[in-house]
Amino acid sequence: MPLDGITMGFLTREMEEKLLGARVDKVAQPDHDLVILTLRGPGETLRLLICATPGSARMHISDARYENPTEAPMFCMLMRKHLVGGRVTGIRQLGGDRLIEIRVQSRDELESTREKVLYFEAMGKHSNLTLTEEGRILDALRHVSLDMSRVRQMLPGLPFEMPPAQDKLDPGAIDREALLARLSGFSGPLSRFLSEHITGVSRQTAQELALRLAGTPEASAAELDKEALGEKAAALFVALPGMASPRLLMDAEGQPADVLPFAYLGYPAELQLPAGSLSQAVEARFDARDRSQRLKQRAASLHKTITNALNKTRRKLALMEEETPTFEEAESFRVMGELITAHLHALPKGTQSAALPNYYTGEELEVALDPTLSPAANAQRYFKRYHKAHTARKLAESHQAQARADIALLEDSLYFLERAESPQDISELRAQLSELGFVRRESGSAGRKKKRAESPLMRFISSQGFVIQAGRNSGQNERLLKEARGEDLWLHAKDIPGSHVVISSAGKSVPSATLREAAQIAAFYSQAQGKPIQVDYTQRKLVRKIPGAGPGQVHYTGEKSLIAQAGDEDIQALKQG
Repeated sequence: MPLDGITMGFLTREMEEKLLGARVDKVAQPDHDLVILTLRGPGETLRLLICATPGSARMHISDARYENPTEAPMFCMLMRKHLVGGRVTGIRQLGGDRLIEIRVQSRDELESTREKVLYFEAMGKHSNLTLTEEGRILDALRHVSLDMSRVRQMLPGLPFEMPPAQDKLDPGAIDREALLARLSGFSGPLSRFLSEHITGVSRQTAQELALRLAGTPEASAAELDKEALGEKAAALFVALPGMASPRLLMDAEGQPADVLPFAYLGYPAELQLPAGSLSQAVEARFDARDRSQRLKQRAASLHKTITNALNKTRRKLALMEEETPTFEEAESFRVMGELITAHLHALPKGTQSAALPNYYTGEELEVALDPTLSPAANAQRYFKRYHKAHTARKLAESHQAQARADIALLEDSLYFLERAESPQDISELRAQLSELGFVRRESGSAGRKKKRAESPLMRFISSQGFVIQAGRNSGQNERLLKEARGEDLWLHAKDIPGSHVVISSAGKSVPSATLREAAQIAAFYSQAQGKPIQVDYTQRKLVRKIPGAGPGQVHYTGEKSLIAQAGDEDIQALKQG
């Protein structure tokens, strides 16, 4: 479940203990709805992750690392301007809800001390992060205009308004009389009363609290002594902060299913794994899923761009093939020109057509003539059409070859995109396609080339100790070729997109077992993953880049082949990094 107000209260107290007094050292915005503050405290540096993704909204201390964009977004730049160098002077939860306030004291350009306030709202699709000063919005992660909401706008310059108040009790300030006043006229399930009348109590938490108050999560308020219940409930909410004992609730498959701020009596104890901190539990629960969703979102956009480019190039190639004169068509112009020249004496000016004997076939050929031209001029006209057709064919062959190379590159790119394991894999692929003109440059990158740190090649060790490397994308395939030595063995799945694989032989003969393992790697990291496929191999020195083609597009000679197939277990046994 998304984090409720009760759990957010425990997280806030944990962050307050760790971050109060820390100095803001860095601000990063790896994604449009993800901000990370790096803070320096006494003897340690901590990262505060703030995520406003609906369904995964959260704020906690994090050990995770993310790839940052080459150009920082405007919101990130503004956060850096106002927060870097400032100190955290307060962290608190407001009203027991999923709303956290962080106060930062910083100095402006005139060295005057100013207080900036960050408000984080973990409210599903309305989740947001807002930077304010003196009650006015400096900027928000998500802008909300009047067209989007008539109740509450979130735009720079506007006063910051709290979310609409709910008619609920603050769990941090509950007393017996307030509870009794609400309980007196309520006769439904106790868990429903808790979730409807106390801020930040989700259905799951309400059932746990009902179990602790009445011995069963299905207890009805009408069957309980409300005087005693009010006193007991007030005491429980007072005691809640001291019950902190973070847990990860696991599902039947052993995967994190939920985060618990304390041990729940309503779940089996063996499914509740103790965590070092609530932040660690939240990260374990949400990080992998969140990264997977972000990876899919990034891949989806690039996938659409590549697919559109691929379809456009295929249509372009088909059109060129349709419009390009065939060899026979071009030759027919030459033959007609020759026949007219051979029969000039028999063709008076003004003739529209003539049946001339074709000495190539022995049959007559009907030849169309322009009656406004002399027979000799008609012959020259056909010779010009012949030369033009042959010139068009040569140009078309070059353009068609380029189109086929582009199609091969784009097909490779689609394959590598579907196999991307990290945002860096996608960023490298996008940058490569951008340089080749298939993808528009990312915002802010025009006119500048910022060198990215290259991700490492995939590395394997064969059962006989040979180093085997493979590329993660077309750019890495080309890099692998450049780094390999002439006597190294090169492998690739035949005629389908996939990774180049190189066995570093160091001048030694490659044993058959190592060759089979490298072929398994080439088969696994290809479009035929999991199926038997022919893998070609040859010496690196016999592999040549196709002139004018994109990265990793090669032709090779002297190859031999074998059939290979591999599963995850086979590859993991060889993989080194």
